[in-house]
Amino acid sequence: MLVVGIVIIPLTTARTIYKKEEERHVRKKIAKVVKLELSGGEAKPGPKLASAGIVMPKFCTDFNAKTADRRGKVVPVIITAYEDKSFDFEIKTTPVAILLKEAAGNLSKGSDNAKAKKVGKITKAQLREIAEYKMPDLNAIDIEGAMKIVAGSARNMGIVVED
Repeated sequence: MLVVGIVIIPLTTARTIYKKEEERHVRKKIAKVVKLELSGGEAKPGPKLASAGIVMPKFCTDFNAKTADRRGKVVPVIITAYEDKSFDFEIKTTPVAILLKEAAGNLSKGSDNAKAKKVGKITKAQLREIAEYKMPDLNAIDIEGAMKIVAGSARNMGIVVED
């Protein structure tokens, strides 16, 4: 049985329904978006977080709980602070430069002149491991593309990728 029909709704009722739909999709007004690099599992209230304009103790407990498994490592975070002092945050993967320095033997820094002076070496397997870890944050379609991005960062730091 197929029933096709038109439902006629009075204009005032239609406006009320539309208004309720609008109210359901109201978004909070963003006050500030802050990008920080914090130590995993060890965030503390301080001047870095004060600039975000959020309730620092609540953020610290939430952040430390989510990053407890990455304790001591650098964890980039993007904090979206709203006008009502609430917030959302997104945790990113550790920066490529730090991962490359660890893989090359805990280098203190990259090369001053990457073309002339090489400071370390990593294997293709290490390169692939870093690319797989960073894949969610990279602008790459597949793992080979991610490996090229990481290899470019290594080259710019004076780190050689060996086969």
